[in-house]
Amino acid sequence: MFLRVIGRPLLAKVKQTTGIVGLDVVPNAREVLINLYTKTLKEIQAVPEDEGYRKAVESFTRHRLKVCQEEEDWEMIEKKLGCGQVEELIEEAQDELKLIEKMIEWDPWGVPDDYECEVIENDAPVPKHVPLHRPGPLPEEFYKTLEAVQSKNDAPAVTSGQTESKENAKCYLSLNKPTFWYLSGAEDVDSLNWKVMIIIEE
Repeated sequence: MFLRVIGRPLLAKVKQTTGIVGLDVVPNAREVLINLYTKTLKEIQAVPEDEGYRKAVESFTRHRLKVCQEEEDWEMIEKKLGCGQVEELIEEAQDELKLIEKMIEWDPWGVPDDYECEVIENDAPVPKHVPLHRPGPLPEEFYKTLEAVQSKNDAPAVTSGQTESKENAKCYLSLNKPTFWYLSGAEDVDSLNWKVMIIIEE
């Protein structure tokens, strides 16, 4: 009776399989993850502190390490992180360490300020079976707005009857201030056009 009452909860914590072909169960996954995340935080120190890659790696690695240190049960670790099984997290951490090593080797942040990248244009037609993940052309309103910003003219006011469409470029601007603009592709179920944003530089 004792074994039946006490033994069952203990056996329930033992993972029998991951359910993924080729991915074996790691009995001490928590300890492995803690070691990998600790090593990751150490290795990433070789990347410049102000680089976005380092900030991103440090952020999610610290979070995952904290959860692994607080929770001893692999089920709770998987539940709190919500990023797959602990065995998958181990593979991700191992891959991240390999990427850190390559990033240090490639040194993408060491490019001189005066470096000019060669642009190679290929005008060959794209085969019909190849999908084009390109948004449509920018509307004429964008160029008019950009010209108004550059010439520091007042932008045309939007009347109450006008509404913004998700299929059109959205423009946010403030005149009489230094500005810069960038384009970001926005592919979703509602729109496949470019969204335009003018960012104010304080």
